[in-house]
Amino acid sequence: MLRIALPNKGSLSGPAGAMLHEAGYRQRTDSKELVIVDEENDVEFFYLRPRDIAVYVGSGQLDVGITGRDLLLDSAAAAQEVLQLGFARSTFHFAGTPGTAVSVQDMGGMIIATSYPGVVAKHLAEQGVQAGTIVRLDGAVETSLKLGVAQVIADVVETGNTLAHLGLGIIGEPIMESEGIVIRPAAASSTDAKEDAAHRFLRRLRSVLVARSYVLMDYDIRVEDVDAAVALTPGLESPTVSPLHKKGWAAVRAMVPADNAQGIMDELETVGARAILVTRIHACRI
Repeated sequence: MLRIALPNKGSLSGPAGAMLHEAGYRQRTDSKELVIVDEENDVEFFYLRPRDIAVYVGSGQLDVGITGRDLLLDSAAAAQEVLQLGFARSTFHFAGTPGTAVSVQDMGGMIIATSYPGVVAKHLAEQGVQAGTIVRLDGAVETSLKLGVAQVIADVVETGNTLAHLGLGIIGEPIMESEGIVIRPAAASSTDAKEDAAHRFLRRLRSVLVARSYVLMDYDIRVEDVDAAVALTPGLESPTVSPLHKKGWAAVRAMVPADNAQGIMDELETVGARAILVTRIHACRI
């Protein structure tokens, strides 16, 4: 039975559960449940603190996990990223009061407060900068500047509005960009039955990502305009083109990017397409 670690709370929990539900897996109905068994899919789910997931997976006690890239890197666990999931995106920056520093190279010898000391230490080492001290704090690291605990902070920055409200500014380039990811043990074997089960799990998640990214587009078009329309909707392999009962007309079906569906409909209209319909894809295998 495949053993999978899932975040029990936080920004990763809801999107991860929704994606697994779309992939056909049973999920818990009570947030107090820590372990559930999906017998139909031969999977056991363990709901853990997001920060602990990389450690469990890296140790080999669990076969697969969903966590954040930031948490994986911060843990230094023997686990590897195998699939990006596209949710819970965040960007990490250094920040401080105006005039403290302009770039990461200016922070040599400074005290830096963060909830992610592993990420910060790795980034500083890559930049050849030696910090004075890296102080680990859980949450509200901005307060450390006001209280004089640190000179610089490293934290998630979404819009920068919160920093501006506190009179702080971003220093230098982003430290890293994070999102929800699937991880596996770094030393995973490629020969046993669990590897086959893990690959099946990954295929299902990839199918959800594709289904969310594309829609089916159907439309009618004059036969002489098919080539122009197909150029706008090439599909993944090739669109389906079928003759209509009305002579001289054809029906076309193709997968198109969901985020550009309206624009494609506009262009199809200009080449004579009619009865343009868009349908969401609930599941697929590519």
